[in-house]
Amino acid sequence: MNLGRTVFAQLMEFVPHPVFDACVARYRGNHRARRFSCRDQFLVMAFAQLTYRESLRDIEACLRAMPERLYHAGIRGAVSRSTLADANERRDWRIYQDIGMALIAEARALYADTPQDLALEQTVFAFDSTMIELCLSLFPWATYRPGEGGIKLHTLLDLRGPIPTLVRVTDALLHDVHGLDLIPIEAGAMYVFDRGYLDFGRLFRLTQTPASFVVRGRSRHNMRRLASHPVDRTTGLVCDQRVLLTSPRPAAKYPLPLRRIRFNVPTADDRPRPAPHALHQPFWAARPDDHRALSSPLAGRTLLQVD
Repeated sequence: MNLGRTVFAQLMEFVPHPVFDACVARYRGNHRARRFSCRDQFLVMAFAQLTYRESLRDIEACLRAMPERLYHAGIRGAVSRSTLADANERRDWRIYQDIGMALIAEARALYADTPQDLALEQTVFAFDSTMIELCLSLFPWATYRPGEGGIKLHTLLDLRGPIPTLVRVTDALLHDVHGLDLIPIEAGAMYVFDRGYLDFGRLFRLTQTPASFVVRGRSRHNMRRLASHPVDRTTGLVCDQRVLLTSPRPAAKYPLPLRRIRFNVPTADDRPRPAPHALHQPFWAARPDDHRALSSPLAGRTLLQVD
């Protein structure tokens, strides 16, 4: 018979107790809590997430099936759906946000020296958003369209890991391009965006940090070619150019040159789709192995071409 700790208890040991206690004390999470502490709440919700529980009743039934093991899992308080519902409703959500950010910082430090699949020295982030549909009868404040409800989740992903370094929940009506204002810019990093984030004014401010970016372009923006680099078309590349925006409004917002890469995207039947293009802020000297460009789907439909 196994007399050791449960797997769940071993996983939860990675959440440092001093950091957790500091977050709870910061927002007085255990104020007037007699039997069901913030740590009990955290462990119960973590268990529900890991075991795919679907409701508070499901959580209660699962944990009460083996009450003698709760203590060894670290759960000291009695688990009931009413107590858990009150804790989820009344306790400060910032406690768990701070714990999550502390764990993310620790994970990023552990993965700092991990080699990437991408042949780049700097940190690469992918940013995108997704819609989460909500029932208007339960969340009347989340109106998105007539008869539809939802919120938008913006995520910044560190491709070493990959690790989410930023998660923001906003109104579903917030356009994706405004998500660029939520990103904490890290000097020297590269950011990958989909076409919905193409705002030359915001991208120009990003380069002043300084940071670099890769974003899918739009065909309606006029550009003047300044120079071309040789490409191997057998790799799927169509062109590799240094360009300057000539459309009046984009050119006023982004007066610097850009690198434009056009490439064919193979489909399931091996037929190439019309060549999309990506705009780059960084430049590097062309070399023979530049022809072996890597095109990988990042941040939704974003396509990244790197050296």
